Amino acid sequence: MKFLGDLPPYDLTYNDVFMVPARSNVTSRLDVDLATPDGTGATIPLVVANMTAVSGRRMAETVARRGALAILPQDIPVHAVTETIDYVKAADTVYETPVTVHPDAPVSQVLALLGKRAHQAAVVVDDARRPVGIITDGDCREVDRFTTVAEVMSTDLFTVTDGTDLGEVFDDMTRHHLGIAPVVRDDELRGVLTRKGILRSAIYRPAVDDRGRLRIGVAIGINGDVAAKARTMLAAGADVLVVDTAHGHQEKMIDALALVRAERDAHQADGGVRVPIAAGNVVTASGACDLVEAGADIVKVGVGPGAMCTTRMMTGVGRPQFSAVLECASAATDLGAHVWADGGVKYPRDVALALAAGAGSVMIGSWFAGTWESPGDLQRDPSGRPYKESFGMASKRAVRNRTSAQSAYDRARSALFEEGISSSRMFLDPDRPGVEDLIDSIIAGVRSSFTYAGARSIEEFRQRATVGVQSASGYDEGRPRETSW
Repeated sequence: MKFLGDLPPYDLTYNDVFMVPARSNVTSRLDVDLATPDGTGATIPLVVANMTAVSGRRMAETVARRGALAILPQDIPVHAVTETIDYVKAADTVYETPVTVHPDAPVSQVLALLGKRAHQAAVVVDDARRPVGIITDGDCREVDRFTTVAEVMSTDLFTVTDGTDLGEVFDDMTRHHLGIAPVVRDDELRGVLTRKGILRSAIYRPAVDDRGRLRIGVAIGINGDVAAKARTMLAAGADVLVVDTAHGHQEKMIDALALVRAERDAHQADGGVRVPIAAGNVVTASGACDLVEAGADIVKVGVGPGAMCTTRMMTGVGRPQFSAVLECASAATDLGAHVWADGGVKYPRDVALALAAGAGSVMIGSWFAGTWESPGDLQRDPSGRPYKESFGMASKRAVRNRTSAQSAYDRARSALFEEGISSSRMFLDPDRPGVEDLIDSIIAGVRSSFTYAGARSIEEFRQRATVGVQSASGYDEGRPRETSW
């Protein structure tokens, strides 16, 4: 990356910088390959943050199908993590996992499930998992909540045989004005297809492991039996291990990394694939170098830029994110490692600028919290707007969950040091309510940035991008106006 003019003597956020166009022979966004060079196997440079309110099995499955990677939080019980990994690994790489209900189920059960998937429909199946109907939110309106599904479902089914050409399926669904179709093999339900999902499968490549299964990562803290947890997660099939703590540049992190690296190397020596290790968070070159030398393949960069994080206001500690990524990426690259830019992105432009600064992938948290696929229950405000609750991982809510097994005294003592937002409403964007909708928007913007720079890959983009510094009014000038001024 080059600066347009001199590098200023102060640190920069994403809002402080812009990218200038260059002479380009990249004429189409589809000529751009966004596969990340960080060794994770992701085909787009997006990582779902290991936040309890953001990353779960539905999120992990959905983003991996489009080429991104989700990291499960460290606070989830081990048995739940292994079950989630199994679930994601068993998911189809093309067909979406259906929401299913039995004909005898009450409508209230359907309403509790519909908020879990963007396609907003449930497939009604019999005891042999044969689809017998479809039920949507509209079918459940103005009926008693104890009404059975069989009474209100649509039985006019259009099913797709597993293996049918997706182009033909799309044309048939369009002709019949259908948004969703069950996929069957020997009459048994295998998944569902949507028209938009079919289009996405032609644009994105799923992030898959060496056995063709969807990829997923797991976070490990630096407390407790770190080696045992790393060993368990490797055996369960985790594709990335993230050694995670708010202050990554500390001795305890260095010690934990050594343990995780030893377990990873032993796993590989026993015939397992080499699993990348990510660690953080840091914001300086020295922090990045220390973590790489301790065993990290990827350094997580960012202290305080996240929407749920109050670290900078509580402690004064942190660093503007663009400068932090730029410095850490330069240091990590010199040592053959990579960085993830963690937090602070609000628009597709921010993701592109993080990649220009040297990030191999960009980690997103709160932006993805307000989607159908995030783990939280769908709620509505007094006006009826749907939202999910998000919270910081150092907040009262997260600390309470993390310390639930401790004594009352230890829990009370930990509560004295809570920080971060415990409850924030993340409203679902009516135009982009699903995480795939947000991915579409982000990737469209990033691909376009690459064409402006004349780059076909992330490595080329780093080399060709030219970035300038702007004033606050310069940033404001570039913002669209939804109404006249």
